[in-house]
Amino acid sequence: MILKDIKIFSQNIQKNSLMVNTILEVKSDFDIIFIQEPSWSTICSILSLMNCKGDSLVDVVNHPNWLTFTRKSESMNNFSRVAIYVNIRLSSLHFSLHRDIINFKDILLVSFFNNNDVFWLINIYSDSSHSALKYLKDTEVNICNLLIMTGDFNICNNLWDSSYPYHSLISNDLLIIADSLNLDLSFPTRYLDNNNNSNLVIDVMGRFGHKQFLFSFSFIF
Repeated sequence: MILKDIKIFSQNIQKNSLMVNTILEVKSDFDIIFIQEPSWSTICSILSLMNCKGDSLVDVVNHPNWLTFTRKSESMNNFSRVAIYVNIRLSSLHFSLHRDIINFKDILLVSFFNNNDVFWLINIYSDSSHSALKYLKDTEVNICNLLIMTGDFNICNNLWDSSYPYHSLISNDLLIIADSLNLDLSFPTRYLDNNNNSNLVIDVMGRFGHKQFLFSFSFIF
């Protein structure tokens, strides 16, 4: 199988398990789904030598038609805020999660093989403290063929919205990181925090039009 176009859907579901279930059911025409702030819940109890009632198996929503990539955590207060779902029809491309290169709970780096080359995708959630971006800034990452870095960056800035009055220094870090990964700013996805505050947030970074791929994206935040 040789992939020549990729259809990606990305959404912050704000820990709504019903929403991600619905997405996995109705977005079957997409190749890859990026989720930010997934819902973690107890799937079942498993046998334990230490607990007669069994230990709880906690995981994100899974679906038989999708390969699930996320980072497990032993701490109930330290769950990853990103997940990637790959349509099972692409399983022959050997998608893999790489904690050996990027080891941060809110960043997922996934590779796949296509036409004898390795390609990379990044899903990222950077909180209000910009923890994920600070990690990337302080970490040297050398990746060739990174197709896209996208997610929820939580950055307001007048660089991409003239009605916003301030320039955030963290946005400079974001652009430096993107440039170091050979990525271009695509477009901001915006939402209103409430009816009275037009708080515009950039959520999308990516490089479109890689020479071997055609991209189709749908982003909802």
